[in-house]
Amino acid sequence: MQYVRLSLIAAAVLSLAACNKSHDNAAANDASGAASSSSGDVVVKIGAANPLTGPFAHWGHDSDDGVKLAVQEANAEGVTLDGKKVKFEVVSEDDQADPKMATQVAQRFVDDKVAGVIGHLTSGAAIPASRIYSDNNIPMIAASVTSPAFTQQGYKNTFRIIANDQQQGQALAKFAIDDLKAKNIAVVDDRTTYGQGLADDFAKAVEAAGGKIVKREYTTNSSTDFMAILTSIKGAKPDLVFYGGMDAQAGPMVKQMRKIGLTTPFMGADGVNTAEFPKLAGNDAEGTYASTAGAAKEKMPGFASFNDKFKATFKTDIQAYAPYTYDATRVMIAAMKRAGSADPAKYMPELAKTDFDGVTGKIQFDTKGDIKNGTVTLYQLKTGNWKVLEAGGAAKAASAAS
Repeated sequence: MQYVRLSLIAAAVLSLAACNKSHDNAAANDASGAASSSSGDVVVKIGAANPLTGPFAHWGHDSDDGVKLAVQEANAEGVTLDGKKVKFEVVSEDDQADPKMATQVAQRFVDDKVAGVIGHLTSGAAIPASRIYSDNNIPMIAASVTSPAFTQQGYKNTFRIIANDQQQGQALAKFAIDDLKAKNIAVVDDRTTYGQGLADDFAKAVEAAGGKIVKREYTTNSSTDFMAILTSIKGAKPDLVFYGGMDAQAGPMVKQMRKIGLTTPFMGADGVNTAEFPKLAGNDAEGTYASTAGAAKEKMPGFASFNDKFKATFKTDIQAYAPYTYDATRVMIAAMKRAGSADPAKYMPELAKTDFDGVTGKIQFDTKGDIKNGTVTLYQLKTGNWKVLEAGGAAKAASAAS
């Protein structure tokens, strides 16, 4: 009994010591989430929010890897802030491309005291999460969010390094009317913030250019059976079918179009312009038109070198947005370096003044946080690969001031 009593006393002493140590470590953390690592470096946490499970996971992991590569390079370079050597740490969270889950992720980032956030991948997730970041003064840089509403909320902490859907919709509509000579157009969207907003912008631009929307149909971002809406569209005899949504639905949709004899050209935007889309649609994908809210990879000033590093590090091909999340992370770290601090209150003013030459091109922000001179590039799928539409096949890469 005496032995047991002494053991219990010893355990209590050790537990109290551990609690005191934990309390001391917590007190050492500053407002930006900086804490000491085992090596003695100050840890600066950067949140990366993406769908890491579900139908958009291939996009999410691609974007997450872009953040990780930028952080690896920054740590290898060695960065000093506030007179102390820092180690950047990526905190990856799965928002499942779901608005409710995104707000939970945002709150976890707040609780974890991240210094900044790269993400979220989708507009539907980023917009509700941005309010939480704004309330807690945490900067976020979006690398793939294209809804105009994202930067129209009046928040000072939101930035994006890619063109928006209004620009994509206008470029796609101009191409459809002027180059494809499509006058009667059917439009389908997935009812998400991204898909519906894009479809609305495209439809407005079509009508402004003298075209007519002969059918407007809706689906969801989890549907796989589109036969009913496609049969309805076929009866309207459109010159073109436009889809506002992602590749997971676009692939089966175009296959089902061809199955019912609807041979009309199919068009999407950046949600369709992926390496996964032709895998999902097979030979039926041939001839599809789509856009990206940015420069073609071949025209990105630093793509070749980045592509080599990315493949060597992750043993996989780039899906879509890794170059943009890489640049977004580098932009955030560069702002911290200029400010000499990872405290958002100190480095956010520097973030707004960004003038950065990235892999994807020149990055500067306007007063809303949009990238200046956002570029839209148009593509067509040929022999299973996306090919840039050059001038003469008509347009090209369209550039518009944000």
